Amino acid sequence: MPSQLASRPIGVFDSGIGGLTVTRALMERLPFEDIVYFGDTARVPYGVKSVATIEQFTQQIVDFLMQQEVKLLVIACNTISAVAANKIRARVNIPVIDVIDAGARNAVAVSRNHAIGVIATPTTVNSNAYARGVHALNAEARVYSQACPLLVPLVEEGWLDHAVTRMTVQEYLKPVLAEGIDTLVLGCTHYPLLKPLLAQEVGSQIRLVDSAVSVAEQVAAKLVELDLANPQRQEPTYRYYVTDIPLRFQTVGERFLGRSLKHLEMVQL
Repeated sequence: MPSQLASRPIGVFDSGIGGLTVTRALMERLPFEDIVYFGDTARVPYGVKSVATIEQFTQQIVDFLMQQEVKLLVIACNTISAVAANKIRARVNIPVIDVIDAGARNAVAVSRNHAIGVIATPTTVNSNAYARGVHALNAEARVYSQACPLLVPLVEEGWLDHAVTRMTVQEYLKPVLAEGIDTLVLGCTHYPLLKPLLAQEVGSQIRLVDSAVSVAEQVAAKLVELDLANPQRQEPTYRYYVTDIPLRFQTVGERFLGRSLKHLEMVQL
């Protein structure tokens, strides 16, 4: 019998709104799970902050989500996953799943020639976290990382199939594609929105690894393994907490989520 824990929500958090792509993948994969989302929109971006600051902010978010009695935590932010995932796991007594680990596992599973490309933000690339994650699973693998600082603003602008975005993607992909990769990890939660464009640019021979989908698969497996899948079959409850509601949050958020954003609340940590 599923425990009382099973009816608790899944907690998902990010430095801003990019993690809504992970939330969307979870909603599609696990349609009966309640979800609490937290985006630290007042203090985004985390990528330019020190490790100590990121750890401090993350601790506050995790404490908030633990008060919401979540049964599992999803770190839907590559920057936080890169610098604070281990600290979070040491702090809480519930399962923690992060986008980098999930993406690395999926990349190793699908790559045939062990040449894996990663596109991500500069902080994520500099942290070397994807390369470490991949090498821990397959020491033979070669990882080629490319920082793509311009893609996040283009995605937030909604320029998903714009000539400027296409040219930018082509420039960023040149050095990675030159390495003969057969797998490309989308190492930022904004990038799933560019999947159609990226697929056209890399061609059908290269597998795209969407960390959001990888996370949803890992969460689904973990809930089954621990008998924590929500037994209810009603419409789930989704709650969204942010530390600021910027002007375009609703429009950008709904684009990421693929549905309307209801039950949005502002909190101060």
